[in-house]
Amino acid sequence: MEIEKKFLIRKLPENLTQHSVKHMEQGYLCTDPVLRIRKSNDRYILTYKSHIGLEEQKAGVRVNQEIEAPLNRDGYEHLREKVDGSLIIKDRYIIPLPDGHTGELDIFHGVLEGLVFIEVEFADQEDAQAFEPPEWFGDNVSDDYRYSNSFLSTCKDLSVFSIGKC
Repeated sequence: MEIEKKFLIRKLPENLTQHSVKHMEQGYLCTDPVLRIRKSNDRYILTYKSHIGLEEQKAGVRVNQEIEAPLNRDGYEHLREKVDGSLIIKDRYIIPLPDGHTGELDIFHGVLEGLVFIEVEFADQEDAQAFEPPEWFGDNVSDDYRYSNSFLSTCKDLSVFSIGKC
């Protein structure tokens, strides 16, 4: 089970380079349910995600059933040729937060250059509801479909954030 909140940021944290970073690519073979491939540094993963019904979620929190399986490089490269839409390219910084949670700050490249947001995962929905974001976090966009990576993979640029369409 994946329980997370997604936030825009007001400013990048200082000393960003002191945090570990994952150089990532991910692509989508299907978006409903989600079937995703991901390369994270030298690790290759196939992920299946299904959304939990809206009645089971609280506003501002995303809940998904998630299953991951390892891939080898050849399998990843083979499936990479079959992705729908654009391949997402990003750097993910792993940032310990003062309250003990961990933030995953995504800085996008390629067609999504300029997009930055942070995700925080939680043990349960109560933990997510009680979370107080640090002051450098911006708006909670967990309920905004435009910030889901599966939707972003369909975008050719960031125009969806200014005129409502990809």
